[in-house]
Amino acid sequence: MTAATVEPEERRREQRAWNWYDWANSAYYTTVLTVLFAPYMITVAGEAAGCVDADDTCSKTVSVLGLDVAAGSLPFYLTSFATIASAFILPVVGAFVDRSAHKKWHMAGFAWAGSFFCALLFFLRGDQWQLGAFAIVVSSILGGCSLVSYYAILVDISTEDERDAVSARGWAFGYLGGGLLLLLNLVMVLGHDAFGLSKGMSVRVSLLSAAVWWAGFTIIPLLRLRDREPQGVVREDGSLFQRSFGQLFTTLREMRRFPMTLTFLVAYLFYNDGIQTVIYAASTYGSKQLRFGDSVLIATILLIQFVAFGGALFFGRMATTYGSYRTILWGVVGWMVIVVAAIFLPEKNVALFLVVGIAIGIVLGGTQALSRSFFSLLIPRGREGEYFALYNACERGTSWFGTFLFGLVFQVTGSYRPAIFALIVFFVLGGLLLVRLDPRRGIEEAGNAVPAVV
Repeated sequence: MTAATVEPEERRREQRAWNWYDWANSAYYTTVLTVLFAPYMITVAGEAAGCVDADDTCSKTVSVLGLDVAAGSLPFYLTSFATIASAFILPVVGAFVDRSAHKKWHMAGFAWAGSFFCALLFFLRGDQWQLGAFAIVVSSILGGCSLVSYYAILVDISTEDERDAVSARGWAFGYLGGGLLLLLNLVMVLGHDAFGLSKGMSVRVSLLSAAVWWAGFTIIPLLRLRDREPQGVVREDGSLFQRSFGQLFTTLREMRRFPMTLTFLVAYLFYNDGIQTVIYAASTYGSKQLRFGDSVLIATILLIQFVAFGGALFFGRMATTYGSYRTILWGVVGWMVIVVAAIFLPEKNVALFLVVGIAIGIVLGGTQALSRSFFSLLIPRGREGEYFALYNACERGTSWFGTFLFGLVFQVTGSYRPAIFALIVFFVLGGLLLVRLDPRRGIEEAGNAVPAVV
């Protein structure tokens, strides 16, 4: 049964249910991975390393699998390892998902397993960093696995013409949910004395709250989505695990038959790497180059979260009129303007810094949401899990390019201004590849119906 054969009201009901998983998992990515985990892990590992004041930058080392790692670098090595491991694991998971008639259960299973390991971060205290290190790596990988199934379900519950709006609403819902929990957690962490908590305990409770939020709200899409039989799967012999690997290798061989799909995937790798690096580097640029305090940076993070909610919806409406392909291209141009504007920001000018934050929020949710929906149009039916796994795996496997370039330019120039400007190369390369792409041809080659507006 395809989405087009389902009654519109039934599709809308499932689409609303599907949106709840964006709401559920965004709490983990905002509260844990983006804001609270890294500084707290540095504090705990710093105590284990013997730093005099673990809240300061610590260059003393802890031993990780026999290697000496600076306590101040530990969380970044852990997330990098999880990212690289995901690049190998996710494609196999995607091939498995394509052959299953229980995508929603795979989504929920990976989500609950990930939230369990996330909950173990509550025990990250004193100088006991090892359990937290293991938990963050495993929870990050499992979170990526859950998204493979989640993205694949998008194709089952929406027609080609609906896909942009559904993806945009989901992404907007995710920013709203993630931003709401982050706001509550930051209030608790910054005002921990008023709640009768130590700073460390307030952080641990916040990390635990993200796990509970993730697990709890996953129940909604699990109950309201329907499982469907797989379609268009290439026949492979052997066990389900062996067939999953066989399908993966078949798809990798056949990707040359879909040059537009491959072109978009490479374009996405470039401009998404630029997006992720801008987000990653924004706090460093604001604190070290523009001399803002923590209060301004925290306010900007929250502002971006909530503006991104409206930005995703705005881009979704733009795509309805102009098509997702053109809207993504305009979004990439918007990122170029933001990067150029950032290098001219004067120090300690809060108003202009917030204006740039608003601009980031507008294009952030929109470009990511429409990239997801547009890529779904370029995927052959029955290969959604595997192609979205490649989409996520390639994104994770190359996400260090931007941070490497940012660090390298700073090392050479001694200033963060040319370092932030250097990121424009990712948006230029991504934009040039998008210009070369023929969206209608790509959709037709994948065997999908071309939307009324591409």
